[in-house]
Amino acid sequence: MKKIVLVLVVVFLFLILVAMRYFQQHLFYDPLLLFFEKDYLNSGSLPQLDIFKMLFSISIRFWINSIISICILKLLFRENELLKILILIYGVLFGLLIITFYFLIAQYQVSFELPLFYVRRFLIQPMLLLILLPAFYYQKLRSN
Repeated sequence: MKKIVLVLVVVFLFLILVAMRYFQQHLFYDPLLLFFEKDYLNSGSLPQLDIFKMLFSISIRFWINSIISICILKLLFRENELLKILILIYGVLFGLLIITFYFLIAQYQVSFELPLFYVRRFLIQPMLLLILLPAFYYQKLRSN
């Protein structure tokens, strides 16, 4: 019974992540969504945007994804020190990525389009969950 509840909670958390992605245009301010959907490599310039509103929106989105991801990892692996490690990993990664993202937007050049795309992608999607889930699973297998 306990495992069934655990699986249902983890599935529910994954569904929240999917719903955030599906409703992203309605939930978050991100003028780069349409920019990267179109032929951005030939556009030459970024769309009109409010950089601080965008940084705030992307930060909120990152931390919502992070909290859900941390909950998933903590529920699945139940390690005592895991929470501290995950908060440190997500905090450091956020600091590095948001500074890089701001630099790429503020000093925008056409050559920054792909780095901007990937840094933004790491900030708005739960990519770290996709990396850490198999890593922690492999670590758990090795320790058993």
